[in-house]
Amino acid sequence: MSSDIEPMFVDCGIHGKRVAAVVCCHMLKPEGEKVGFIENSSEPNDLQAWCYKCESVYEAESGMTERFREFNKMAVVCVACYQKSKK
Repeated sequence: MSSDIEPMFVDCGIHGKRVAAVVCCHMLKPEGEKVGFIENSSEPNDLQAWCYKCESVYEAESGMTERFREFNKMAVVCVACYQKSKK
């Protein structure tokens, strides 16, 4: 899959330098805690996802409002950590 978006990179303490992705703060909970996974982008160089609670706020707000952003508290992770969250 080709993408017109240039990838951004992050230095992950676990996986080293990898393509960056964005997840909500709720996905950074201890491993094993299931919060859901709603993918917001199909662009391989612009991966974004949030949990079911964030999706509820997104729908209630009809988009990425300030209230949604404050609730979501987006966190930058590497693509390997993103894929791990996805499982």
